[in-house]
Amino acid sequence: MESNDIWDAEAARRYDTPGRGMFAPSVLDPTVDRLAELAEGGSALEFAIGTGRVGVPLAERGVPVTGIELSPDMIAQLRTKVDESVLPVSEGDMTSVRAPGDFHLVYLVFNTISNLLTQDQQVECFRNAARHLVPGGRFVIELWVPELRALPEGRKATVGVVEDGYILLDTYDTLSQHVVSHHFTFNEARRARLDRTPHRYIWPSELDLMARLAGFELEARHADWQGGEFTADSPYHVSVYRLVD
Repeated sequence: MESNDIWDAEAARRYDTPGRGMFAPSVLDPTVDRLAELAEGGSALEFAIGTGRVGVPLAERGVPVTGIELSPDMIAQLRTKVDESVLPVSEGDMTSVRAPGDFHLVYLVFNTISNLLTQDQQVECFRNAARHLVPGGRFVIELWVPELRALPEGRKATVGVVEDGYILLDTYDTLSQHVVSHHFTFNEARRARLDRTPHRYIWPSELDLMARLAGFELEARHADWQGGEFTADSPYHVSVYRLVD
């Protein structure tokens, strides 16, 4: 499964859920608040900006935002909200595309670095972030912690979410650190819709080593965007890396 096969025109149309899910104020507002703080009055670059879930409200806060996005269909959906003069986007791979300008902040949210399916690609993502940053600039990553402790012995799947109209199952290949997320969505009809997204999971310590290879050092790690303490039981982390001068 290639990214453009997943994030096609239909996926782009269905991605936005205003006021709900990832777009709920309780999720989005703390994210934007923290990123605006970390930008410290400078410009920001979002890798895999998608439809602008975070980039658009961050730009509305007065932070100059630029994006990189692989999917032309996701960019087209973003363009229904803001034009190029407000939020410029470079189309291409976040491991290699160079957006014009130098930035104080590069960020990559909602587990998206795991969409890169090899360790080499993930390292190149860090290196590309470093190429865009001014000395002392920050790279922020939001990522889930692998849930291998929840994997039953002898089985390959975990149940991630069970709620009205949606079930998430994750199947693991622990040898390659690959996960396929199986998203089942359904209503009162008898048929369900299945979408799959592949990932390569990354341990926090592995992420820190990738950062060091690209010239970063870990500045802070929290359990959420509000600054909660990161512990051994935290399912997510927000990690802030600073480019070494």
